[in-house]
Amino acid sequence: MKFAVHALLGLSLVAGNAAFAAPAAAPSQAAATNPAHVKAVEDLLASMQVEKVLRGVAGRSRYPSEAQRKEVFAKLDRTPPAEVYRRLAAPLAPVISADTATEMTRFYNTPYGKKVIQARYNSSAQIMFPGTKPVVPPEEKKERTRAAYVNASKALADAQPAIESEAFKLLQMINKEKR
Repeated sequence: MKFAVHALLGLSLVAGNAAFAAPAAAPSQAAATNPAHVKAVEDLLASMQVEKVLRGVAGRSRYPSEAQRKEVFAKLDRTPPAEVYRRLAAPLAPVISADTATEMTRFYNTPYGKKVIQARYNSSAQIMFPGTKPVVPPEEKKERTRAAYVNASKALADAQPAIESEAFKLLQMINKEKR
């Protein structure tokens, strides 16, 4: 009975996810065939260190046993990050424009962008006292107000559900592979 409930829940998530993802992918299907666009998305995924997103998805997933969980993480450890970027770039190209990929790659390769990535994946609890504001250096303020960055950042945030979905699909494929 428990298996049937999990299967139904999984199918409903897949069906619901497909319903939400379909409109976002439709406008730029031609983009997926453009090698320069796919390469730009691949470069973005590398600068974002998206292989850590894949590990996060694996960590949030449920497994029948601890042994299976360890096996999945072992497969992820044996999968090179470059392969993850390559395999995710083509499915994400219709969702992430070439301009967004180029601008966000540029941003994530700046010293401030590297700090953002470091904080995203390696952050620890921080205490903020009431009434205090985080100190933002001038170069960060300047970066945050650039029109190209603002637009690309919003577009990438809108694509985040698709990134998570594709990471989950890739995790399933990696788990099924004989490694």
